[in-house]
Amino acid sequence: MNIICTTLNAKYIHTNLAIRYLKAYAQPEFDVQIVEYTIKDPAMNIVTDLYQRKPDIIGFSCYIWNIEETIKVIKMLKKIAPDITIVVGGPEVSYDVREWLEKVPEFDFIVIGEGEETFKQFLFQMHGEQDFTAVHGLAFRQDGNIIINPQRNKINLANMPSPFRFPEDIPHLSKRITYVETSRGCPFSCQFCLSSIEVGVRYFDREKVKDDIRYLMKHGARTIKFVDRTFNISRSYAMDMFQFLIEEHVPGTVFQFEITADIMRPEVIEFLNKEAPPGLFRFEIGVQSTNDEVNKLVMRKQNFEKLTRTVTMVKEGGKIAQHLDLIAGLPEEDYTSFRKTFNDVFALRPEELQLGFLKMLRGTGLRLRAADHGYVFMDHAPYEVLQNNVLSFDDIIRIKQVEDVLEKYWNAHRMDETIEYLVSHVFPTPFDFFQQFGTYWDERGWARIGHQLEDLFRRLHEFLQAKNIKELPTVEALMKYDYLRNQKHKPRKPWWEEKTDKELRTNLYRQLLEEPALLGEKFVSLQLNEKDLFKHTVMEIVPLDVQHYAETKEIRHIPTVMIAYFDPIQLQTIIFSASLSAFQATTKK
Repeated sequence: MNIICTTLNAKYIHTNLAIRYLKAYAQPEFDVQIVEYTIKDPAMNIVTDLYQRKPDIIGFSCYIWNIEETIKVIKMLKKIAPDITIVVGGPEVSYDVREWLEKVPEFDFIVIGEGEETFKQFLFQMHGEQDFTAVHGLAFRQDGNIIINPQRNKINLANMPSPFRFPEDIPHLSKRITYVETSRGCPFSCQFCLSSIEVGVRYFDREKVKDDIRYLMKHGARTIKFVDRTFNISRSYAMDMFQFLIEEHVPGTVFQFEITADIMRPEVIEFLNKEAPPGLFRFEIGVQSTNDEVNKLVMRKQNFEKLTRTVTMVKEGGKIAQHLDLIAGLPEEDYTSFRKTFNDVFALRPEELQLGFLKMLRGTGLRLRAADHGYVFMDHAPYEVLQNNVLSFDDIIRIKQVEDVLEKYWNAHRMDETIEYLVSHVFPTPFDFFQQFGTYWDERGWARIGHQLEDLFRRLHEFLQAKNIKELPTVEALMKYDYLRNQKHKPRKPWWEEKTDKELRTNLYRQLLEEPALLGEKFVSLQLNEKDLFKHTVMEIVPLDVQHYAETKEIRHIPTVMIAYFDPIQLQTIIFSASLSAFQATTKK
């Protein structure tokens, strides 16, 4: 039999771990070919490629992000090659199985839940007697009836074969994210999450996992993401893995983990702050809500005080980037409550703050009890909430406006000093800044068009002018500072209109050539001649000492000469500054 396992990933850089487990588990009796596409690939291209491979069986791995496109592909395939057997599995089709078989007649079989053993037994039956009633965890049609076999017992993960040893994967390891499992299941019962359905946590063989990671690093993997729902549920297990990764990592490799921050012990963080190389680890932390009553309604246990302690300690260590998640639309969390949640979490200043919207996933307790909270949500994947009894669709729209500018202006880190000043000194709270700016952004129609870097600065400046804020000169100075320090090359045309008098600029440059010590010893060490000074620097006179603010967050309103030097060799930018009065004193002398 010619057997293919495939999926449509959200992005090219993603890889699918599930189909690799299916391939590894099916060996040696069956040779499964792995093929991956993305949801952006035209359906016709996917169908053409699969058809030309002449498969007998195709297994599709299905999730909320790909189910709609996957169904399109399957329907087209069945039109041109009805004899191909279509098997689907994954979290999106493991629930409401009867509904799926009724709604999509092109699905021949559904593998329910954990699929490795079920898929292999299915292949044995396809190759042999074709008695599919003998395969636990399989759903199908027989004589016009829908048959849903009971699920099988959970697999002993210690005996699972490695899904990482396929030669065809090696050329792609350095360019894509590699996903690794060390456990399955979750100890918590959050009612919006599919992981709450499986009780308990099961572990893979620890030494096999380490061998796989060694293999992956040896063959070029650079981004390895652990998909464990709570990597640090066992402190001893997490500590052992952290120690292993610190001792044996290949320089340039990044490991990402989903951790539960409020159960992380301070001594673990102290160990990481002391021993982990900068940039080796990255933490993803689901906060979701800081409203205790909301968390109770979704059976979520969270101590925000301890979570804050963890995030703060990690941030102070300066070695581990943190990505924190929020969910808008949880039961009884209205707009005012969500605003507080946002401000509570933004106060921690995570490197990334992901604002997501509740998805009513099939099989979750929240979906089963959706009527209790008046939920209205999309009929199709990703089943995103549209409103509930305390959050109107108007509220959803407003929060989405926040999400848009949060991603562009905070998570992208294009103007950190500017945003920090705005949320700390100009607007009542961080949420109010992002909300007001997001609403203005949407009203101007900017959400429907693309943006160059300069556009982002111009649009923020236009918004602040429209707000008529008295601190605008200070903010403009910080925007110029942020813009220049984040450039690798001297910009051809900055986003602002040039206002400095040309004669003054010329005089200041002349003084610098004569007395480079005005900008300090580091500037002197550059030994710039007149040609390099004009070719590789930008000069601005701003109304405050921007470098002092960047270092202390204290505003000193002193007219300052700011010089950005764009190193043509290192491709980095260095900002120098000195008070305008220092230059004037030199002139008088």
